[in-house]
Amino acid sequence: MTPRFRWLPLLVAATLFVAGCSSMPNAADQTQQTASPPSPPPAPSEVTSQSNRPLPHPPDPASGFMDAVEAGARTLTGHPGEKYWTQDVSYDLDASVHPEEKRVEATASITYTNNSPDTLRQLFVELAQNLHKEGVQRNTISEVTGGIQLERVAVNGASATEVESPRQQVEGPRYIVRNTNLVIAPTAPVRPAGTTTIEIDYSFTIPQAGASGRMGYDGDDLVFIAYWYPQMTVYDDVVGWMTDPFLGTAEFYSDFGDYDISISAPAEWLVQSTGKLQNANQVLSDDAFERYTAAIQSDSPTMIAEPGQRVTAEGNNGQLTWTFQAEQVRDVAFSLTKGYWEAARTEVGGLDDDGETDYTEIHTFWRESAPKWAEVTKYQQHAITYFSEYMGIAYPWPHMSAVEGGGIIGGGMEFPMMTIMGDYRNNSARMLYAVTAHELAHMWVPMMVNTNERRYSWMDEGTTSFNENMARGDYFNESDAIASDRDDYVRFVQNGGDAPIMRWSNYHYSGQDFGIASYRKPATLYVALRGVLGEETFNEAYRSFLSDWQYKHPYPTDFFNTFERVSNRDLDWFWSSYYYETWTLDHAVASVTPRGDRLEVTVEDKGRAFMPVQLSVKMNDGSTVEREIPVDVWLSGRTSATTTVNVDPSSVQSVVIDADHHFPDIDRSNNTWMPAN
Repeated sequence: MTPRFRWLPLLVAATLFVAGCSSMPNAADQTQQTASPPSPPPAPSEVTSQSNRPLPHPPDPASGFMDAVEAGARTLTGHPGEKYWTQDVSYDLDASVHPEEKRVEATASITYTNNSPDTLRQLFVELAQNLHKEGVQRNTISEVTGGIQLERVAVNGASATEVESPRQQVEGPRYIVRNTNLVIAPTAPVRPAGTTTIEIDYSFTIPQAGASGRMGYDGDDLVFIAYWYPQMTVYDDVVGWMTDPFLGTAEFYSDFGDYDISISAPAEWLVQSTGKLQNANQVLSDDAFERYTAAIQSDSPTMIAEPGQRVTAEGNNGQLTWTFQAEQVRDVAFSLTKGYWEAARTEVGGLDDDGETDYTEIHTFWRESAPKWAEVTKYQQHAITYFSEYMGIAYPWPHMSAVEGGGIIGGGMEFPMMTIMGDYRNNSARMLYAVTAHELAHMWVPMMVNTNERRYSWMDEGTTSFNENMARGDYFNESDAIASDRDDYVRFVQNGGDAPIMRWSNYHYSGQDFGIASYRKPATLYVALRGVLGEETFNEAYRSFLSDWQYKHPYPTDFFNTFERVSNRDLDWFWSSYYYETWTLDHAVASVTPRGDRLEVTVEDKGRAFMPVQLSVKMNDGSTVEREIPVDVWLSGRTSATTTVNVDPSSVQSVVIDADHHFPDIDRSNNTWMPAN
């Protein structure tokens, strides 16, 4: 998700923050490389000063992680284990949407297969719409609509009885609702390799800006429906049932599933959903179907519908039923619109081994009140093609659709194949491109690399912010695309703030803390890590992590271990300093002294966080001599180091620490030395 304050001055941000990522503990738990090679480490005689500075500790894995390693489900190399597993789930969803009454009536049929080695005596289902129920736990201001009304719950064909206490005994299956958790006790436990079915009839009132501004309606021409069906809670190899409730800020953690979706709506509404539209020729008018067919095969954006133009079929009694199918996705959202509809296709690389370029459809839906959206189809084309190449994984799904959601959302929110974003009518093209790229980057993390957003928001938001910056830099030819995230983080620290990245996301003390720890700081650290490892090694490790964990559930330790394996380096100092602690970096040029035909440079490490020093000695003839003071010097406890550069001191123009701005130094005023005139 892109928070609303993303483009506003940092100190005003907290008042505008919307949505985040984390949760409560489960009681059941359970750059560019320098052209010159770096100099060798300073000899002991060259190192001066020593202090009792705190040293980093090895990162602690999540509770249950080492048990998963012992069980063979995970490894200490970052690879999934030979016995890794995830659960199988399929959904048959049938919904009727009533825009005038702001109501959804639906039936969900769920088939759940237990691939774990454990016997499941309870089944947990998330009812995210219960964020809007009276009296539930939440950490955001939310409209009260009554949440989901459960009209029938059946397990393996037998009706389940609602109980008030888990200890209450009844004949047959029973269930209890607690906040956003539906807990089902089937008549018989679900054993390994066993399958069970759950059927639920339900309804709910659509909130105007629901789920903290992630879904809702605006005016009489936009409805965006999300978190609208009972969804199986994740049971994984580390924590078991991940029952942390949805409180409004921290986002989601879902299993992959296959979906058959049927959406009935008044015939004048245009429906788009996660999944491939199965009956376009039945729900579109003949002319619109022809334009649609041509558009999705065109490299150039093609208009299919304009405001006031009817493009749907007449329907039956004023209703149309739209059917979609989606495979291997972790959620479903859909929209009802009446404005512009533009489409095209874009390259994603190769999805198979036939040697042919593959494409996906791009769709954009917006209203006249959002004129800047006329460029969003092009933005989507660029972002999807760029990410498919940069991340080494081709976009796998049949379409990517962006829906303008002014009046519901200010930033953006992601769903498989779908995103809703603000109208951005008062913002620049750069900002609208950025939010588009951000939400589309989420199609890789967490939509393919399925992280636990509710606890570790940085894994998807930080990664996505980094990817957004890379795409924006490519689109606008920006040389320092990470600058805004890095500068926001540094400014926050300079003003006395900071927040541990590894803190579970619902537990950050403010919206600013959440934004820094989930977005800005981890995005900045990707660039720092690239500076430490070099671009080639960084890219190899990054793509290895994404590839290894596609359609799986990685934890932070898997991420850390992947980078250590690929780089063949112990990076505990990096993870500890920046992810677990709030230590900050401050390197300074302490002195520069001519020594005959050499230059002696002393660097002081004034911060607590660890980082190698990349020195650039710039000469009057335009050349640069590079030196590196390795991080091991600081890990020995020292706070000052001197290195010698074999250059004519009289020809030196400047000495600069981190000239390429790889690292988040909180005081760059002391990073540069220049000779007196």
